[in-house]
Amino acid sequence: MLTPDYTYEHDFAAECAAAGEAPRIAAAAALLEMGDRLGLVSLIATGDEVTVESLAKAADLPEAGVAGYCEALESAGIIVPVGTSGTTFRAADDFAQIRHQAGFVSWTMNANRPFIENARKFLTDPSLGSGIDMRDGREVAVSSEWMGSKAFYPAALSTILKSKPEVVVDLGAGTCRLLIEVLQRVPHSRAVGLDLDGPSCAAARQAGEAAGVGDRLRVVERSIQSIADDPSPLEGADVIHGGFVFHDMFPEEEETAERVLANCREALREGGIMALTEAVPYVRNERERRFSAAVTYYHRQFMKRRLQSEDEWKARLRAAGFTHVESIELAFPTGRLFVAQR
Repeated sequence: MLTPDYTYEHDFAAECAAAGEAPRIAAAAALLEMGDRLGLVSLIATGDEVTVESLAKAADLPEAGVAGYCEALESAGIIVPVGTSGTTFRAADDFAQIRHQAGFVSWTMNANRPFIENARKFLTDPSLGSGIDMRDGREVAVSSEWMGSKAFYPAALSTILKSKPEVVVDLGAGTCRLLIEVLQRVPHSRAVGLDLDGPSCAAARQAGEAAGVGDRLRVVERSIQSIADDPSPLEGADVIHGGFVFHDMFPEEEETAERVLANCREALREGGIMALTEAVPYVRNERERRFSAAVTYYHRQFMKRRLQSEDEWKARLRAAGFTHVESIELAFPTGRLFVAQR
């Protein structure tokens, strides 16, 4: 009797190549998102050695459950064991890159999940307003931070540090992560972080104190739009930065945005710069086109926002009175850093 042959010819290498890095990145995103909700990722991200016991205590979780989660992270290569106890770990050497890559999946698929689930509703009813409030603000903030860690923060930080500013203002500063790093690296500098979100402002003040720069960081709980009528927080600035915040004023508050830009120009010291990190619509080169398409469609279809092109941003900055304007391509697909000099 012949033994059945259940083997089939297939090109294993080609099949693996077809998936590329997708399985690794998707799995890391799922594991890290769970860890963020458990309150564990921020503890691991410090790079310090952690134990199952210390993690469980810090996050108020049962040790058995934390042990199971750490086993999954270690198996995935996201954390590595320290010693032979099996209960002590540290972040893998490439943890920051893993988290950065996971951020793209997290932001696209989960932070914006309400848009995906309501695609038919928004497409068939053009009268619907903005769906921004449908999203979980914390999910948006966390995934954006993961993406931005290597995709748009470095360019903005480098531009600011190069100018060796005495006073830096960040519009839409969130928890002031960018400003705190500037203050740590530029001795005797001062910073003003402006944001409308109360909890973010409170977290920024706490973070500034924890980093030892609280006496040089002023946090102002106000909207960016308020600068159109009262630009006093900008007074004496060498650098004014705005990260992915100005596009929220288009198209409804275009005139307000123009007044804010003009006031920024007037408030800057002679030779000072304005640095705007923004998304531009439907970039079609191979590196950026797919992510750019998702970002643009989300903003246009669900947030009712009109992203400005590179040429439009340059024209707006020149119209505000800036003399030299340049655009820098960012690693973040669809992102551009606009640097304008007074």
